[in-house]
Amino acid sequence: MSLSQMMRDLEAEVSLTRHLTGRSALSPEVMEAMRKVPRHRFVPADRVQFAFDNGPVPIGCGQTISQPFIVALMTDLLNPEKESVVLEIGAGSGYQAAVLSRLVKRVYTVEIIPELGEQAAERLKELGYRNVEVRIGDGYFGWPEHAPYDGIIVTAAAPCFPDPLIGQLKPGGRMVIPVGPPYHHQELMTVDKDAEGNIETCSVLPVAFVPLTGEGGYRPGPEQA
Repeated sequence: MSLSQMMRDLEAEVSLTRHLTGRSALSPEVMEAMRKVPRHRFVPADRVQFAFDNGPVPIGCGQTISQPFIVALMTDLLNPEKESVVLEIGAGSGYQAAVLSRLVKRVYTVEIIPELGEQAAERLKELGYRNVEVRIGDGYFGWPEHAPYDGIIVTAAAPCFPDPLIGQLKPGGRMVIPVGPPYHHQELMTVDKDAEGNIETCSVLPVAFVPLTGEGGYRPGPEQA
């Protein structure tokens, strides 16, 4: 699979889901970011041959890099602007942050798994993404020191809308987040905060994400531990 084939698959997926997303095309800026970020540098060496497939790729520690379509769609839904400051929850390999970094002023990303967070930070630095900062921690609580954020993107399925993240969202800002139980029905949602702090949510389409973990995420029961 090649980059050009990935872009064709991405465009086809956008067309197939337009009745759900309301988007018959993604912004040229988002599409260009998807072309420019070297996805193959964000997957393990033994899975490089799958880097451009239109599907998730395991990156270790039970986590995945999301399929290109979902990365592009979530980025587009965030309505990124050049002066935006964005928070990402779930750095993973750093790929989503790298895509965002080409579209906004600053990206702060939080990863709960130290091994992945450290690798992402090193990879992003090596590839020259200077406007991305990685923190190891529980993403449920966000990164309050740099709040409020113009946009927040969550790359793991949460049981509900995390209150700390809503609190860190700037009035007029938007959060894009998958919501639903692990390995069952999940919905990709947008959460918009108006000037008075009121919240409006909208379901975009069904998705399948790894679960958000940590204090406010999913915890395995005795039969799952």
